[in-house]
Order: sequence, then C-alpha cells, then structure tokens
Amino acid sequence: MPIKGVLFDFSGTLFRIESVRSWLAAALAERGVGVDEADFDRYAAELEAAGALPGGPSPQRVPEALAEAWAVRDASAPRHRAAFTGLARQVALPDPGLYDALYDRHRTPAAWQPYPDAAEVLGGLRDSGVRIGVVSNIGWDLRPVFRAHGLDPFVDAYVLSYEHGLQKPDARLFHKACTLLGHDPTDVVMVGDDRHADAGAAALGCEVRFVDHAPLAERPSALRELGLLPKVA
Repeated sequence: MPIKGVLFDFSGTLFRIESVRSWLAAALAERGVGVDEADFDRYAAELEAAGALPGGPSPQRVPEALAEAWAVRDASAPRHRAAFTGLARQVALPDPGLYDALYDRHRTPAAWQPYPDAAEVLGGLRDSGVRIGVVSNIGWDLRPVFRAHGLDPFVDAYVLSYEHGLQKPDARLFHKACTLLGHDPTDVVMVGDDRHADAGAAALGCEVRFVDHAPLAERPSALRELGLLPKVA
C-alpha cells in the first residue's frame, strides 16, 4: 500500500542541536561574559552531565527536586523552561543571567541544523503528493527553525506537545496529526529517533520507522535510507 502521509519527529530526526560547547559559547557572548579556557571546559562538561541542553545529552541524574517537572516538561512552555533551566542551575556559572540566556539560545534557528538529507527527503515526499507532519515533544514553537532553514514549505501540519498539553507516546498527539493530514493512520508512517515516545504512533496503526540520534557528520543519509520515497523506474 502506498504511503499517503509521513510524520516526523524534530530533534534527532530532522534536525540536530548544536554541541554543548557551541551553545555555551553563544550564551557567554550574548551576555558579554569572558571566561578562561579551563573554566569554559569545566562549565561545558558540567552542563553536559546535567543534561541542561534540550535536544542534547540526557541528564546523568535528575535531582529529586526537579523529578516532577522533568516528567512533564514537554506538556507546557513554563514546565519546559523550568525543567531545563533547573538542570542548568546545578552548575555554578559566573553570571546568573546565563541560565535564561542558555535556554533562549537553544530556541534560535542558529542553534539547529537539518540533517544532510532532510531537504531531499521532505522535498521528494512533497513532489510525490505525500502529506507531511511534524510531531514533537517540545516546550516552544519550532516553526521559525523550519522557516529559517527552508523546510517549512514542505510541512503541512505541526503538532507540538506543549500546544496540546500532551506528550508522546500519547496516541492522541499522533491522531491529531493524522487528522490534520487528512489520512487514516494506517496510511501514515511515523519517523523518529525515540523508540519509546515515537513508538506511540503504532497504537493507532501507523507504521513506525527509526533513525539514530547521531551527529550530522555521522548520519548523512539515514532518512533517505528509510525507503520513504517512491522508487524511480
């Protein structure tokens, strides 16, 4: 049966967040804070261990005081900010304004890059008449990222967790996306990198295909290799 619609996750599937070091350097520059090399290395390592960069490495440990916020971080914008700035505050940074600056930096288009084959695959699907949706566990509006990188014209619908008060793997998010695409879930493929959250689409009858959440240079063609595009005769 031909694919009529494809749903994509955002972070780790279509886009990759910048490194913790790049993220920290940008926030320091924004705040006009200078640090020496040794301190920069220490701050970066501690922020990475804390899991403070959304879309970056997971926390090595979530403090008990943040456990509740962390569990529902993608259900609203305030919870998302509270969870990630809370993780960042586990690190003693030299300027208290850096915690919000770091959070704000990760929401900018400059902090994200599409995977090398993202435009090719999205464009090929669009040219084939396949409708495309983005379903993301997130606490902010990612549409400007798609616009800035030229991928927004390919997307027919965005279903973002914080706008619905729901988090993947809740099947209701995927159902909303399929409804917006105008297709039965059995005609829709979900593509993601999280084998728990993104697998929730299977409860509706969607086929689910996975890619690895790898650095850009290490994953040049994983989307292309999923076999989503029709074969050329």
